Amino acid sequence: MFSKNKQQGDAPKPATDAPTKPAMPAGQGATTPPTKPSGLDLGAGAGAAKPKATPSALSSDLMIKGDIKTTGDIQVEGEVEGNIQAHLLTVGESAVVRGEVIADDIVVNGRVVGRVRGLKVRLTSTARVEGDIIHKTIAIESGAHFEGAVQRQDDPLGSAGKSSSAPAASSAPAANKG
Repeated sequence: MFSKNKQQGDAPKPATDAPTKPAMPAGQGATTPPTKPSGLDLGAGAGAAKPKATPSALSSDLMIKGDIKTTGDIQVEGEVEGNIQAHLLTVGESAVVRGEVIADDIVVNGRVVGRVRGLKVRLTSTARVEGDIIHKTIAIESGAHFEGAVQRQDDPLGSAGKSSSAPAASSAPAANKG
């Protein structure tokens, strides 16, 4: 409070004199506390910016043979022969993926030949999917082409292949008994 009163009374003149006079402990004290909160704010801002990374992009002239696994986001515009696992996967209109696709969020604009497993799966009007889709939620736009089976599961990412085989085996004996 005392430093504010001194600054307000001498505001026009001491603004230029304050840096040259080392005898003002109030000016120095006022400078030190804002530095600490600013440092804390910068640290929090830097920590918040790290999780939001830019998605990896596979351009239309790129052809990959092999599996791709990341905890981040992928935008595929080229051709992939192999399995893809990611947080968010976007298959572009010109893209072709031959293999299993596993992600939290999947948006298919292009072609996928293989199983699709995701919490949220969206097939746009330009999508072409040949394979089974295992999902928690799904959206299929008018115009999308899809050949395969659709199965809803609460946890499509966790051992979906094993859990889908187990109920089929247990339901077959039940049908034979009844």
